[in-house]
Amino acid sequence: MKTATKVRGCCGLIDAGMSDDDAEVVAERFRALADPTRVRIMNLLIRNAELCVCDLNANFDLSQPTISHHLGLLRKAGLVESDMSGRWAFYRANEDAIEALAGVLEVTR
Repeated sequence: MKTATKVRGCCGLIDAGMSDDDAEVVAERFRALADPTRVRIMNLLIRNAELCVCDLNANFDLSQPTISHHLGLLRKAGLVESDMSGRWAFYRANEDAIEALAGVLEVTR
């Protein structure tokens, strides 16, 4: 995400924050995390280098297609990456996206 420029407010220079495009990316990522199952999936992926759907499925009382649906939403938001190895898809957290998301909430006064 780009660093915003300083703009003049009524009381002096203020940090204008992020651009509209960056805000849209951040909002999409927060929407993807607005589900407890997806938060738990992210927690598992952050704690483990890489997991396949069957590994994730063992931690939930949900069907494999439901887990795959949640992973697809996380991947679309850029929070998860995957690689295929034969018939198996292996998932990992996108650490750069997570760090960028955390940086949005960092206090920098």
